[in-house]
Amino acid sequence: MSIAELITAERIRLEPECSSQKRALETLAELLATGGDTAEPGSGAIFEALSAREKLGSTGLGHGVAIPHGRLAGLGAPRVAVLRLESGVDFDAMDHEPVDILIALLVPEDATGDHLELLAQLARGLSQPDTIAALRRAEDVTALEQELVRGFSAG
Repeated sequence: MSIAELITAERIRLEPECSSQKRALETLAELLATGGDTAEPGSGAIFEALSAREKLGSTGLGHGVAIPHGRLAGLGAPRVAVLRLESGVDFDAMDHEPVDILIALLVPEDATGDHLELLAQLARGLSQPDTIAALRRAEDVTALEQELVRGFSAG
């Protein structure tokens, strides 16, 4: 399974501004809840899973990028959501820079191997300055989706 396979336009959002890390996680949780089975966890449970992981330490990688992630019981399959902000938000990143690109990963609770492999793919792809620059240049959801697929197809 690859990150590129998990990217869908319905789980990508471009926001002109975001008031806080909490609001960014709430938005990602809403996106991750989109398109799932009605019996699967909703955005509240997803937000709690993402927030619990952030309490262990920031998922801000630096260079304006964060990878909020978590595992959740009752989830049928891994999901990815993308939030790109026009103005970055404080995410307690290692380099203290505001975060404007957030790619959230949510996997079923028992999918430890998938979780680690998908996180590794995200980290590899987001360590490429050209990929990050392309994500920032994308003018709309369609262009951002194309850049994400291109950036993560090689990984």
